[in-house]
Amino acid sequence: MDLPKFLLADNSSYPEDIFILHTEYPRFVINLKDDEVAFLEDLSGEKQEDIESEMQQLIEQATAFYDAEMENYE
Repeated sequence: MDLPKFLLADNSSYPEDIFILHTEYPRFVINLKDDEVAFLEDLSGEKQEDIESEMQQLIEQATAFYDAEMENYE
């Protein structure tokens, strides 16, 4: 199955939160309300500086994805 790189997610238990799932490595969920990130896999073998650099770019892409999705709804 082909999955898109990003998916929007919500949950009625968290009505103020906006979740974006990143489906490629490194898989993670970001809450755009506060930019909190939860990784869905173990990254302990990765270099910290490589992950930080990549995550900054991925968070920017996730935010751009959300903005584009919201424009489609308007």
